[in-house]
Amino acid sequence: MADSLEPEIARVFAQVWATEVGGDVPKLTPDTVLLESGLDSLGFAIFVSELENELGFDPFTLSTDAYYPQTYAEFVSFYEKYRPAA
Repeated sequence: MADSLEPEIARVFAQVWATEVGGDVPKLTPDTVLLESGLDSLGFAIFVSELENELGFDPFTLSTDAYYPQTYAEFVSFYEKYRPAA
């Protein structure tokens, strides 16, 4: 199985945080509720766009179901589920 995408996702989150919010990046734990992470809807749109640029795919366009992860763990899992085969 491929390495977890979590470190890359956390790195991109920190970059977007620095640009959009500034200050200390909050610690993301598996149970961090995304709506309580400090990024607003525009920040999350930028986050997902940057992840697509970095990872080369967007699971939200690959999935046939409308899915909105609630927690950071669900978000990472969603990306890992739709990660293209190497």
